[in-house]
Amino acid sequence: MDFAEFARAVFALAVTLGLVGLAAVALRKFGPDALTRLIPQRKERRLAVVESLALDPARRLVLISCDGQERLLLLGEGQLLPEAPAASRRRAAKEPQ
Repeated sequence: MDFAEFARAVFALAVTLGLVGLAAVALRKFGPDALTRLIPQRKERRLAVVESLALDPARRLVLISCDGQERLLLLGEGQLLPEAPAASRRRAAKEPQ
């Protein structure tokens, strides 16, 4: 290997490390969410997890909200066991019997 090839390899390494360093400085300056600011804002999401409760290692209760209606789901053991809507449960609990 002659000196010209060695110098070329060192120069290529310096350019590569310089570009990586430049990218790190730019990321630090603009922050990790810089790309999200360039993407247009989406409309409001229809689905949201309101609360989650682990019953045991295999089962979990999840309260979700979809289009303003809350649903209680029991997840576990490879199954999805839907429950009654949470709002109707609250109304049923408040009504006198």
